[in-house]
Amino acid sequence: MDERYDVVVIGGGAAGLSGAVAAARSRRSVLVVDAGAPRNAPAGHIHNYLGREGCPPGELLAAGRAELDGYGGTVVDGSVTAAEPVEGGFRVRLAGGETVHARRLLLTTGLVDELPEVDGLAGRWGRDVLHCPYCHGYEVRDRAIGVLATGPAAMHHVQLFRQLSSDVTLFLHTGPEPTDEQWEQLAARGIAVVDGEVAGVEVTDGRLCGVRLRSGEVVAREALVVAPRFTARTPAVAGLSVTEVRMGEYVVGSQVDTDPTGATSVPGVWAAGNVADVMAQVGAAAAAGVRAGAAINADLVAEDVRAAVAARRVGPFAAEQELCERVLGERRHGMAV
Repeated sequence: MDERYDVVVIGGGAAGLSGAVAAARSRRSVLVVDAGAPRNAPAGHIHNYLGREGCPPGELLAAGRAELDGYGGTVVDGSVTAAEPVEGGFRVRLAGGETVHARRLLLTTGLVDELPEVDGLAGRWGRDVLHCPYCHGYEVRDRAIGVLATGPAAMHHVQLFRQLSSDVTLFLHTGPEPTDEQWEQLAARGIAVVDGEVAGVEVTDGRLCGVRLRSGEVVAREALVVAPRFTARTPAVAGLSVTEVRMGEYVVGSQVDTDPTGATSVPGVWAAGNVADVMAQVGAAAAAGVRAGAAINADLVAEDVRAAVAARRVGPFAAEQELCERVLGERRHGMAV
């Protein structure tokens, strides 16, 4: 690794690699530090990403690394323990003890899916325990689907998955009691409702086959929809503004606050992907990374221009610059030259 980079990207997923490529294509020196724990690692395939439909997540990231390498960018496997503001940017400390300097930072560290405490969920996550109808819903079409209610999102999810299968069951678990209007909607769409807490999932031959209640009853299901809590992975950058994401009165997650370009509350730091948008799918995360990479380059260009002007004013052309500015000033005020 070099010691100084225009941009250090913390996180090497779709958002991070896309932002890194955007910056590298503008001939910026770029370092990506990747901890190797992408959120979608348990999933077999990526969906809704034009041109990459059905691509395994690891294959996409390998292609992204190769593209970045072609533009002179560098990827290192590891994690960042601290990023401290210093003159001209940030001192970035890596877990292995190395220290590099970055003029700008791009945070693409993603989020953690915090699952309800139900036995067996984590082991099936991303396969037949799902959360997004657009990410994985088509793959469980026409199957026996369960929806685990832990908050208000369940009533939204159950109707979305009903679009994909006629056999959908809502497990009330710890979720709120449906309103009269919601009961009518469930009945109208033929959605069964099971009261009582869920204790775990049953697996046979490596596949989910049922949902086990606290009472011991097992309801046959081939897939279970769960709404996790989406918690942003916020690296050690002091001063970041982080907001709770709510659905009504329920907190469903957290994310780093950014403006439309990805700029955060800390000058010189941008964020993109799930760390800044808990709802972003892979395509949206990649697009946000490109937007942030372009914004970072524009910010660096502005800084480079200021530095060049300052250098010119004290350099061999300082007299000519002073004369030019005086002439322009006189013209603005209508004075003859």
